[in-house]
Amino acid sequence: MTSFDRRPRPSFVRATAYSKITLALKVIGLRSDGYHDIEALTVSATDPSDVIEVSSVPQPSGVTLSLEGDTDYVPLMRENLAVRAAEAIMVSAGRSGHGVKMLLRKKIPAGAGLGGGSANAAAAMHAVRRLLELEITDEEILSVALSIGSDVPFCCVGGSAWMRGRGELLEPVSLAPDLPLLVVIPPFRLSTPKVFAAWDSLGINKTSRKIPAPDPISMVIPELFNDLELAAELVEPRLSDFRVQVEKISEMPAVLAGSGSAYIVPLSRQDAWRLDEIADELRRNLRVPVATARTADRGVRLSRV
Repeated sequence: MTSFDRRPRPSFVRATAYSKITLALKVIGLRSDGYHDIEALTVSATDPSDVIEVSSVPQPSGVTLSLEGDTDYVPLMRENLAVRAAEAIMVSAGRSGHGVKMLLRKKIPAGAGLGGGSANAAAAMHAVRRLLELEITDEEILSVALSIGSDVPFCCVGGSAWMRGRGELLEPVSLAPDLPLLVVIPPFRLSTPKVFAAWDSLGINKTSRKIPAPDPISMVIPELFNDLELAAELVEPRLSDFRVQVEKISEMPAVLAGSGSAYIVPLSRQDAWRLDEIADELRRNLRVPVATARTADRGVRLSRV
């Protein structure tokens, strides 16, 4: 992350929160604290993305939230990760209770495995830090981020990385920017706790499996896989047939995004020219939303108004 400059404080800050995409995911096992150790090849993607707008209010009223867009299953106020993150960053900086109005425009669907809640939390922290010119370091932001959720540290940093531990251990991966991806979103959603519980019930030991390194130019990896896919299919049996259809229509391998339900179709640079064509075919045949995305070099993009 890059520290912000000290230009005059804005009265309004807009933050774009990018999707979190897992291209390969290994679940190592259940930890004593109830979390799971994982190893995942993860990238930020430009679409779908959410937008958070924050502004100051004169009264010391804390954070208020309004929602627009794809708000199904998106919690309000204290249950919303963006609100919790904004409040936590103000507490950490000694500015608890400052009045902040937040508008969240949702395009990242909840329950699709795209890290929408975590991305919103990261965007909220970056935006509030800039809005209030909080004296807080990047390291402190990452510490607060982990207290909000396992995926939030990655979303704060973004780009391309190996995620390890419960997700907080990040090792950057050198991938060329703007690599093409399709994000195919089925008409059903999945609960992350239910999928991990199903994985636990399967009793599968995956510790010996290795994630192959991606080619830094084409981003093609020898094997796309997600250890949670079988568990996700137990929770939602329609998932298996959906993947078969996605792969048949696109004529390319697809991988489950996180705990589902979306599927990711990575394209090589050589196939990038087919991105819109394949997306149109998927939309026409499956009648579901399909995002045409590119990998991004960050998880959050700020703009001032």
